[in-house]
Amino acid sequence: MSGIEIRNLSYQYPTGSEKVLHNINLNIESGKFYAFVGVNGGGKTTLCNVIRGFIPHFFKGDISGEVLIDGKDVRDWDTSDLAQKMGFVFQNPFTQISGVKETVFDEIAFGLENLGVEVSVIKQKVQEIISLLGIGYIQDKNPNELSGGQKQRVALASIIVMEPDILIFDEPTSQLDPQGTEEIFKAIDIMKKKGKTIILVEHKIELIAEYADYVIVLQDGQIMRQGRTEDVLSHEDTQDYGIGLTQYTLLDLQMRKHNMITERIPITESDSIKVMKEWMSLQGVKA
Repeated sequence: MSGIEIRNLSYQYPTGSEKVLHNINLNIESGKFYAFVGVNGGGKTTLCNVIRGFIPHFFKGDISGEVLIDGKDVRDWDTSDLAQKMGFVFQNPFTQISGVKETVFDEIAFGLENLGVEVSVIKQKVQEIISLLGIGYIQDKNPNELSGGQKQRVALASIIVMEPDILIFDEPTSQLDPQGTEEIFKAIDIMKKKGKTIILVEHKIELIAEYADYVIVLQDGQIMRQGRTEDVLSHEDTQDYGIGLTQYTLLDLQMRKHNMITERIPITESDSIKVMKEWMSLQGVKA
């Protein structure tokens, strides 16, 4: 289990003239799902790069404050140990496929092979992940011949099979259709239920509302708002930071402008149905 504590973090790229992160303070609890949201250029990817140790191990620059992974500063971690502690899924799955394996099964096994894991153990772990993600139908196919959505699921499987405590996803659904996007979110949810800590950079608010435990709103390198998903995404002024609200929240806010006050503001379809039924019952209207 992993916990992440960020204290007074600021960062400026070596070629930059201004800081891209300003006094970030954030506690990430083990086994929870955190969504980083905000307009492009707000600092989301940079913050992820600090958490996973790319900054300052590979990208230098001016960094101040602390980023503690299990109580140990990220600067003091060995990069190979940190790589096993955290898995990172890129925005573009094409950059994550090795290109040296001829089947999906072998592609997923590649990382474990590099760690010197016994063949029998590798086969067992890979088969478990393939079953978990429901991708058995492509396990014998060439990963280079898959669709974008299929490649993204293979990239996800190749990270999950390494069993990292922390999984970081940087817009993993940006190139996927709605079905592929839903499947990736369901796979991420499976990982959360297995006790993994999830950090997701994403713009799809409807799905964030459905799956995330906490939302962190970033703008101009600062945390503008953070809290439980239902608290952050039910506030009308969250839109001030370039964040859309779900259609269910917007409907409820419109109702309130016409003095149709529900007990609370929903953010998901299921909660909206429940809230509307409660409101209708109070009004004496049969559903």
